[in-house]
Amino acid sequence: MSLSRSALYYRQNPEARDKKKKYDSVFQKSPSQVRKRVQCNKFNRKNGTYGNGDKIDCSHKKNGSLISERRYTNRARGGRSRK
Repeated sequence: MSLSRSALYYRQNPEARDKKKKYDSVFQKSPSQVRKRVQCNKFNRKNGTYGNGDKIDCSHKKNGSLISERRYTNRARGGRSRK
């Protein structure tokens, strides 16, 4: 399995990787992200998908509701726009 372009970039640029790591640690500590993570963990535990390797994620919809969704679909949304 090959690495994504971003993974290759960060592997070849340690300064950029350190900068991203620092930003991500601050971002993940923000109250809104902590709240979202807690909601998803609770949802996954309730539905029996927490930590069992079934490749199902909790997804936040625009209206604030939560659904179960394949992790590939959930994590691909909102990335670079395709031409």
